[in-house]
Amino acid sequence: MPSFLRTTRFRVAVTAFAASAAALGAVSVWFVLQAQGRLESAATQLADAHADAIVQLLNTGAKPADLTLLVRDSIYEVKDRTGKSVVSCPVLREGTLAAYDVDVTLAPYQIDRADQASVGCAPELRDVDEYVTVHVVHANSGDSKYDVYAGAAIDTEGQAAVDSVRTVLTFGVPAVALLIGVIAWLAVRRSLRPVEAIRGEVAEIGAHDLSRRVPDPRTGDEIARLAGTMNTMLARLDEAVTRQSRFTSDASHELRTPLASLRTQLEVLLAHPDRLDWRHSCENALLDVTRLQDLVADLVLLGKLDHAGPDRLEPVALSEVVDAAVAGRAVDVEVRGTPVVRGHRSRLERLVRNLVDNARRHAVSWVAVEVSAVDGWVVLSVTDDGPGVPEADRERVFDRFVRLDDARARDDGGSGLGLAIVADIARAHGGTAALEGASRFVVRLPELKTS
Repeated sequence: MPSFLRTTRFRVAVTAFAASAAALGAVSVWFVLQAQGRLESAATQLADAHADAIVQLLNTGAKPADLTLLVRDSIYEVKDRTGKSVVSCPVLREGTLAAYDVDVTLAPYQIDRADQASVGCAPELRDVDEYVTVHVVHANSGDSKYDVYAGAAIDTEGQAAVDSVRTVLTFGVPAVALLIGVIAWLAVRRSLRPVEAIRGEVAEIGAHDLSRRVPDPRTGDEIARLAGTMNTMLARLDEAVTRQSRFTSDASHELRTPLASLRTQLEVLLAHPDRLDWRHSCENALLDVTRLQDLVADLVLLGKLDHAGPDRLEPVALSEVVDAAVAGRAVDVEVRGTPVVRGHRSRLERLVRNLVDNARRHAVSWVAVEVSAVDGWVVLSVTDDGPGVPEADRERVFDRFVRLDDARARDDGGSGLGLAIVADIARAHGGTAALEGASRFVVRLPELKTS
């Protein structure tokens, strides 16, 4: 099938043509039938009136031969019981009016105008030079001696008008339907022009050029909303790719440092085996391997949080999670009530452990953990008495690979992923993580009502 036939504008145009042709055709047929029916109804009523008048004359004793003088401007034929025509007007050279509910077409040559009996017939038969359609009805005299057939010619002007309308509609309906199809094709082509512009722009956008946006027609219709949705999606993709690129760069940098340290130690150890303490060198190498292992574990967890589908969550008492996470650590814990959340227990323990480890790393003398339920939310806060986070850095403290103390040794600090993991775990549970003040980290999770 040619590609043109598969386009939306072609399908819409064909559908509009077919629908309009069917609708206009049905209305046209109904209109013509109604007009034709009114013409035939008028002829039937006139023929019935003529038949009733003739029957009344015959019932009052008039002879069929007298009808030539008594009945004027009428088309009729009277037959006796044997079926013999006793009188008719007009006199026909061939054919007969003796039909029941039948339209009879009379040709000019069939009418005997020379016969005196044809003189008083219907005016429409006088000097007729074309075919005339006569609608004939049947009636019986009161004594059933005679069959009366009366006719009335269908209005020629009305019939000509109906025929003219029928001809016009026969050719006009397809033409109008075709015009509607063309208009629909043009309208759809114009309407889809912004869609084609959007498609063309999206086709040119590459993975490294996500800053581009599709054109917005600003019409306020569905296409404008499509353009807005596409631009929003491109913005999210741009942000995700930028974040992924930055994450990959930071991860490679973080992995490169312990790997370089480990390789250097091993090369020195192999080059000068007699000058170095093997045990001390192996301990240092083990520290670098441990740091690598922790960093890889954090990266794997972040990858799972970024791409994980819906987890199988279960009711979890947050107080139990806090107790398990701070076991063996010098931390003050205060729990108000028995708040319960729907979550992943091991990841919630990781969230609390990261917050506590971060606080202990910066605390001077104490770390406090508080758990409470406020307005449908379970609030977990971790506070320390350390110097706190500078105000200028509080917006990016949950970003990945962020170290606010660049001067500290890497052995003493973390990888810069701990708080990022906290934010992602909170987000995965429908909650939020924030820094309120200088050194108070607060996580809010939806409370699960157990009653």
